[in-house]
Amino acid sequence: MKIKEKVNSIRFRLFGILSISTILVIFIIILINNIVLESYFTYSKTKVAKEISREINNYYNGILQYNINSDLRQIEIKNDMQLLIVNSYQEIIYCSNREILNNVAKMQNSITSRTIYSDENTVIKDSNDNDRFMLLTSNLDNGYKLYIKIPISPIKEYVKISSKTLMIIGFIIAVFSGIIASIISKKFTQRIFVLNNITKKMSKLDFSERFQETELDDEINTLGKNINIMSDKLEATIGQLRKNNNELEKDIEEKSKIEQMRKQFISDVSHELKTPIALIQGYAEGLLENVNSDDESRKFYAEVIIDESNKMDKMVKELLELMKLEQEEKIFTDTEFDLIELIKEELRRQTKILKENNIEVSFDTSKKVKVFASQEHIEQVVNNYLTNAIKNCKKKDNEKKIVIRTEKTKKNKIRLYVYNTGDQIDESVKEKIWNRFYKGDDSRNRDDGGTGIGLAIVKAIMNNYKNEYGIKNYKNGVEFYCDINKKNS
Repeated sequence: MKIKEKVNSIRFRLFGILSISTILVIFIIILINNIVLESYFTYSKTKVAKEISREINNYYNGILQYNINSDLRQIEIKNDMQLLIVNSYQEIIYCSNREILNNVAKMQNSITSRTIYSDENTVIKDSNDNDRFMLLTSNLDNGYKLYIKIPISPIKEYVKISSKTLMIIGFIIAVFSGIIASIISKKFTQRIFVLNNITKKMSKLDFSERFQETELDDEINTLGKNINIMSDKLEATIGQLRKNNNELEKDIEEKSKIEQMRKQFISDVSHELKTPIALIQGYAEGLLENVNSDDESRKFYAEVIIDESNKMDKMVKELLELMKLEQEEKIFTDTEFDLIELIKEELRRQTKILKENNIEVSFDTSKKVKVFASQEHIEQVVNNYLTNAIKNCKKKDNEKKIVIRTEKTKKNKIRLYVYNTGDQIDESVKEKIWNRFYKGDDSRNRDDGGTGIGLAIVKAIMNNYKNEYGIKNYKNGVEFYCDINKKNS
């Protein structure tokens, strides 16, 4: 798979294109060398031969001809040609060597030769055999006939040698070109690989990596800038979407919670009202049917009906209060007041029941403890803690008492403790005890007039203030606690 990825990569393709282009150029050069060089050589030699023919004709038309043989010799050497000049009687005027005589005779009798050029005075032929040469035949103005032999065979050997040389040079160039192409392709594609890695991370919603912009004002740098801009915008957009989604989930959760609370409220009320409604209905029917004819019995029936009605009224009011607290719809009007005075007032209200149950109360009233909260709701907390302590207070080690104390635990926090002697609370029950109408709660005894909502109200009030609350077990009893705010100093 990795090999396939490398083959399909831009770097490999760019390297391949550069290398193939270099090899193709070298191949074309060698091809041109083989095909064109010989033709070009023939064309250039033909042109030179015609010029020499005109030059020699001018020599013989001149006045001074005494040094003409020397000039002809120089022309031969300079142009690698052989010359033969004969007069109208076929007498030799000038001859390079006997070879040209044989070549002229061979050309005249050859059937394979072909004419390359022809006009009124000049004909150029190609021998077109193994010992290839060109022969120019021209009639001079003075009646002489000029023959110029131009060898072609050496050019074939030269083409072979040059082709081999070009192949060797081409191979060396191809190797160096490959190395250069590899370096160029690596440098060129390096930034593209960086961009590729950035976009891969972006596809996974990871916008941590950024393209390092350079001073080069090229397309890749521009693309990198645009990707950085897109990454920033995507990150901001996705962040906003996540925020909106969290808010939406929170709203849905809140609505679901409210709906659940509504259902729970209806369920709790329906369940808890069954008993008092049944009692009221039973005693009301008894009165209607005149089950007891004496006034005292009828009075008892009426008192039961009134008592159960009051319990129902109290329970419904507490449930409505609890719902508002749990939904955080209750408005808290915080003021500064003395917590000790509030507790003293609650103890005064409970004096009768404390004496009836022979409960000793330990509470230091000598100091003042200022708190900043809703006095109405803190009064509910104190009342519920105290009522709960009275209901569950039992004699332990010849002691039956309630201990109330306060202490500063954190900055701007006062912790209230309410301890009563009695049975410890199971660890498994400690969390459940704060739920409304918890079945294991002894406060559900109908004889004591409780509704089983008190501790749930304490929990809701503390949650509204974001304060701590809880239970601690001791050897001979249980202690409930909660934090109350102080005014910022």
